[in-house]
Amino acid sequence: MIRLRHKLLIQVFRLFDQFVLMVTAVALIYLRPEIAMQGGARILDATFKIYDTLGLVVLVVGWVAIFDYFIRYKADRLVALNTQLKSLIKATSLSSFWLMLVAAVFSVKSFNVVNLLIFFAVVTAIGIVSRLSLRVLLLSARRSGYNYRFLLVVGANARALQIAGKIEEKPELGYKIVGFVAENDEARERWEKRDHRDWKIVGSLDNFRKALTDARVDEVIACLPVDARFSDITMVIRHAKDLGIVVRLMPELADGTLLRNMHVEEFEDECVVTLFRERMLVQLLLKRLLDASLSVIVLLMLAPLMLLVALLIKLTSPGPVFFVQKRVGMNQRHFNLLKFRSMVVDAEAQKKELTHLNERDGPAFKMENDPRITRIGKFLRKTSIDELPQLFNVLSGEMSLVGPRPPLPEEVKAYEWLFRKRLSVKPGITCIWQISGRNNVSFDRWMEMDHEYIENWSLLLDLEILLKTVPAVLLSRGAS
Repeated sequence: MIRLRHKLLIQVFRLFDQFVLMVTAVALIYLRPEIAMQGGARILDATFKIYDTLGLVVLVVGWVAIFDYFIRYKADRLVALNTQLKSLIKATSLSSFWLMLVAAVFSVKSFNVVNLLIFFAVVTAIGIVSRLSLRVLLLSARRSGYNYRFLLVVGANARALQIAGKIEEKPELGYKIVGFVAENDEARERWEKRDHRDWKIVGSLDNFRKALTDARVDEVIACLPVDARFSDITMVIRHAKDLGIVVRLMPELADGTLLRNMHVEEFEDECVVTLFRERMLVQLLLKRLLDASLSVIVLLMLAPLMLLVALLIKLTSPGPVFFVQKRVGMNQRHFNLLKFRSMVVDAEAQKKELTHLNERDGPAFKMENDPRITRIGKFLRKTSIDELPQLFNVLSGEMSLVGPRPPLPEEVKAYEWLFRKRLSVKPGITCIWQISGRNNVSFDRWMEMDHEYIENWSLLLDLEILLKTVPAVLLSRGAS
């Protein structure tokens, strides 16, 4: 159980963060430091109207939501300082942006670029100093023998030793390891044959309840493989819960990836555990807004070019302007992909006769001197102009600006198991493969690039890829 003073400390910290935000914002409204920098009066008369109350409420509600989302207001000793500071900077950055939006909507002219930068710098600095001060205070108390928690490690394996070693290296966490619980007799025997300093086995899973009662235990860390020891982990959790003892599960990296986004819900009085639920809702919303806004801008800017291309296609080759092809999108949804037609009308029929001339490994088809390409088609492909109509697919929500290229249905049928990971996100016009000399990259490496993109996705990564796409297109890097 979390002690009362811990709960109070958490709530005080929550209120302190909001207090700092509010006081800093009010100080900037009244003091106007940007005017003082120019030699003007430091304090200006400011009036508060009833209308401003609504703006204040909107501002505070937004700040509370932002800080609660990014900062873990919990008595969690295992959160590293650098993790805390990263979360703080994310919270203060978005809070500054929220202040800018609210100030613009409610016409608060006190907040310009200079004041917003000052606001961000002040609240971030105070947040960092307050957290560092708390860490120093707690470390001092723990070194003096106060505020310690006694930890029982479940597992007598390499993973348990690794975790215990990391915890002992950080005395500021305030843990004392009381012992280890062996999985079975074989694990105990292996342990006893090796030197483990003053660490000792205090029991086994068969008599776990006795191990909990023989020593003073505040927390339990279970270092067991989830797949092989799921029932044992459940037993550990159940017995610890009976005594009000905190349980932490420290699985292997692969298991941790599976459990990271675990979400618990209720359905008809039943407990439902959901895995892989998307939690980056804000970033996904911003990605969609970025897709829509940039697509509209580019379409308006390049409308004359697209009309010219359409005219040239009509004049140089019989058939439609657009090439419409069935592609596979997110979660295997099929959609019609649009491109400027760069091949003859019966290109798909001719493909069967050219399959043996495929120059790419894997299920994708590619020929450098493809006889189906029209006179203007080679130029359209070389400059990637043929891809421009896909901006309409982006506007409709079938595609994104950045994401794995959408495959053909027959290509998906030939995918290996792990290649299907790329179907878990929206396909895109550009991707890492697109900016990496696409025709010079093997199929397996292409799939690896898409997997790396999905695992490490962020809005910043999308922006980076978009910026690198511009020179890649202008220089026709890897296109043919």
